[in-house]
Amino acid sequence: MESFEQLAEQYQPMIHKIINSLHIYKNKNEFYQNGLIALWEASKRFNPEKGSFAGYAYSYMKGYMMTEIKKSVKEAERCVCPKEEFWEQIEDPTDVDDRLMLDNDLLQDCSQSLTENQRKWLRYTIHYELTIKEIAQLEHVSLTAVKGWRAGARAKLKR
Repeated sequence: MESFEQLAEQYQPMIHKIINSLHIYKNKNEFYQNGLIALWEASKRFNPEKGSFAGYAYSYMKGYMMTEIKKSVKEAERCVCPKEEFWEQIEDPTDVDDRLMLDNDLLQDCSQSLTENQRKWLRYTIHYELTIKEIAQLEHVSLTAVKGWRAGARAKLKR
């Protein structure tokens, strides 16, 4: 078979025809590249005993591009960019004073029933939003110890 550059030049109109037939208007260059990839794969997989290369290349490229369209639609559905109203509703992180007051109130209410370590876990979790692993590293204790503090605090707070 001829070199791929010659093949790509020869089948360039077919790639554009497929792009237009699939009504692709966004990312045309990307889909043109996908067409070239599909053409290359078709040239490697083609069996001359089963028919002409032109028909095989057309169906292979069209199927490849349809698969890419499905992938891009699925990705677009998963990756939603929130509208401007969403960003306006997000709490301002500079408003820390209110959160600190709530955290201190909660700690004062629970201070009588919780042990010192349980209060540490509560403070680190609520106030600093640290994970168990981070708390263990900060306090130089094992993960199991911090999990014990958490379990005890949760049990007392449920009551």
